[in-house]
Amino acid sequence: MSTDTDLAKIEKALHIARETAKRFTSGRIETERKAGGDPVTAADIALDKVLRETLVQAGDGWLSEETLDDPVRLQKQRVWIVDPLDGTREFVEGIDEWCISVALAVDGEVVAGGICNPATDEIFLGSRQTPTTLNGKKVSVSQRTDLQGATVLASRSEVKRGEWVRFMDGPLSVIPMGSVAYKLARVAAGLEDATFTLVPKNEWDIAAGIALVEATGGKVVDKEGRTFTFNNRTTLVSGMIACGTNMFDNLISLLEINARENL
Repeated sequence: MSTDTDLAKIEKALHIARETAKRFTSGRIETERKAGGDPVTAADIALDKVLRETLVQAGDGWLSEETLDDPVRLQKQRVWIVDPLDGTREFVEGIDEWCISVALAVDGEVVAGGICNPATDEIFLGSRQTPTTLNGKKVSVSQRTDLQGATVLASRSEVKRGEWVRFMDGPLSVIPMGSVAYKLARVAAGLEDATFTLVPKNEWDIAAGIALVEATGGKVVDKEGRTFTFNNRTTLVSGMIACGTNMFDNLISLLEINARENL
């Protein structure tokens, strides 16, 4: 199947999921707690179901935050990596910083991704062969080089825990925001200059966003400076740093990270 066909499938799935999301009201929805303490709502479950029904065909693997992991996916060449509702805390609180995140990995490499924020009516799409678009218009990562005044999206919860204190008085302009996937999409579109987190995340948090950033020529590495592969047995990654190529070396130096890969 061609990447264009896969991207069209992602776009269709996001449109269907956006309509499903309209059945629920952000800020007025009951919340339960998963085993690890993270919130989950009926919207998470409904979106997971409709995305799986729309995306998966014979031979495809599936990795989603809201589906019990099936190790059979490790044997699949094509695997959908999905977060049906990234930013559930913001969704529950009525903050418009949540999204639906869909990526396709082939042989461990994300080749296409899409992110939809129904609250702001934004759909980001991109692939290895297709530049990232925002609501159908081509976008690009920031071309900024200097860190002074660069806008960097930070995890709202990490800021609250004090994990960004050391960056607050430096050159960066730090903006707290919810969903990891939505932050990556905004960086891919050049709406902000960079985003990073130095705490573990799951593959479904970042896969689609990485596809979008890389489709616009940006760079994304983990906390150790390594590029990502996907559909691993252990889905946790050490962290994530994303920005345009012009600012990459300066940001890596600020974070004291050794980018060991030939990027």
